[in-house]
Amino acid sequence: MSVFKNKTLLITGGTGSFGNAVLNRFLDTDIGEIRIFSRDEKKQDDMRHEFQAKMPEVSEKIKFFIGDVRNLESVKSAMHGVDYIFHAAALKQVPSCEFFPMEAVKTNVIGTDNVLTAAIEEGVKSVICLSTDKAAYPVNAMGITKALEERVSVAKSRTSGDTKICCTRYGNVMCSRGSVIPLWIDQIRNGNPITITEPSMTRFIMSLDEAVDLVLFAFENGVNGDILVQKAPACTIETLAKAVTELFNPETEIKVIGIRHGEKLYETLLTNEECANAVDMGDFYRVPCDKRGLNYDKYFNAGDTERNPLSEFNSNNTELLNVEQVKEKLLALSYIREELAKDGK
Repeated sequence: MSVFKNKTLLITGGTGSFGNAVLNRFLDTDIGEIRIFSRDEKKQDDMRHEFQAKMPEVSEKIKFFIGDVRNLESVKSAMHGVDYIFHAAALKQVPSCEFFPMEAVKTNVIGTDNVLTAAIEEGVKSVICLSTDKAAYPVNAMGITKALEERVSVAKSRTSGDTKICCTRYGNVMCSRGSVIPLWIDQIRNGNPITITEPSMTRFIMSLDEAVDLVLFAFENGVNGDILVQKAPACTIETLAKAVTELFNPETEIKVIGIRHGEKLYETLLTNEECANAVDMGDFYRVPCDKRGLNYDKYFNAGDTERNPLSEFNSNNTELLNVEQVKEKLLALSYIREELAKDGK
């Protein structure tokens, strides 16, 4: 018997890549109901028809709720009877958040607070909030708002009662909606060079299935207030570009356009400061929250005399994959195999 047997799972931002991955993983199990909460009725309708076609015998388990995490009342309307929540709703495109930072605040910060407020009031058992490596040492509006999302989650966990709240922080998810690999494939098919910003830039890479695995690890092993981090490999942008071109068209030119505003040369999953209290769990790190309460004197009078020997975990000091290793990871993705099949490969 699984922990999800006959339970109701709510996914905010559920029409995105993560929500689709969860449905593909869990719909055909003993889970009771999966609620998709989002504001785009067209994407909901597309998802409804897609799963009716490919999983007709279990598609009735999916329930769709139109709403916006920015609006507390619409969140509450979807919350009754929910056991667990995966909070994936976010504005996550770096340029759009740079241009419209207050929109990012409304969705990523206020939206998270609304989801957690409603969950605590309704007595939801567990909420897992999805964050990003850009929340560690943030330099752009997207990362700053996701860092605040984490702080809101940790703060709420101190008074959440029986509702467990955890965050997961992970790097780039390959082939997710709006990511660079689908853009490069389109550029290749149109006979254009593929564009990269800075060849030596490094990024963590993981699959959607690995992102779901991290959320499930947090769900099963996280303690209230935790931030959970997966030890992911990384590669340079040049390596990733070469892997994609070798799979789709080795003759494609790689054009360097220069680093964009708000981008780092490397990303961090675990900061040096977080390492002071982090717990190494094998394939994951756990960052527990400070639960000394709201008596500020404790923060002045009682510190840690011994420091954890861990140091910052970033995309420069993790395992760096070569072109062949990245190609192997890409070929494990159904999206890449389907796109290659379209080209007769």
